[in-house]
Amino acid sequence: MHRNSINSIRRTTIILVALLLVTTIVAAQSKKEKLIADANAAKAEFIKTDAKMAGLFQSAYGYAIFPNVGKGAIGVGGAAGNGVAYEQGAKVGSASLKQVTIGFQFGGQAYREVIFFEAKKDMDKFKENKIELSAQVSAVAAAAGASANAKYKEGVMVFTMAKGGLMYEASVGGQKFKFEKD
Repeated sequence: MHRNSINSIRRTTIILVALLLVTTIVAAQSKKEKLIADANAAKAEFIKTDAKMAGLFQSAYGYAIFPNVGKGAIGVGGAAGNGVAYEQGAKVGSASLKQVTIGFQFGGQAYREVIFFEAKKDMDKFKENKIELSAQVSAVAAAAGASANAKYKEGVMVFTMAKGGLMYEASVGGQKFKFEKD
C-alpha cells in the first residue's frame, strides 16, 4: 500500500511538472508571436506616416523594429524595449534595447523605434552586440517626408515615433542592444 502511494505521488508530480512545462512553452511562444505582430504593426505605422519609408525597408540590408519602448526620467532616465531583427527581409532574431540618459529630464513616454542597417557589416555588428547608439547618431522623428532627406551615419539610420506620454528632456545618453538569434 505504501509503495502504491509513493508511485501515485510520483506520477502526479511528473504530470504536474509536464503540464507546467507545456504551459510555460506556450506562454513564451505567445509572447514571441505578439512581439512579431507588434513589430509588423509598427512597420505598417511607420510606412503609413511616411510612405517613402517602404523603400527603406526594401533597400536596407537589415533592420530592427522595437514596437514598444518605454522611457522615464527624473534627472537620470532610462528606456527599455524588445524588438525583432530582419536581415534581407527575413526574420533572424530578437533584440532588447536599453538606454540610460543624464541631464535635465522629467516624465514618461512610449515610442516605436526602427534602426536600418546600410550593409552586411553593419548588421553583423548589431548581431554581435557591438552597436551602441550615441548622441552622434540621432534619431529622426517619423513624419511625412522625413525619410526623404535622412542619411546613414556610421552604417545606421534611426527613426522614432511617439506613441504617448509627455517627456521634457535635454539629456545625453546612449542605447545598447542585445541580439538573440532565432
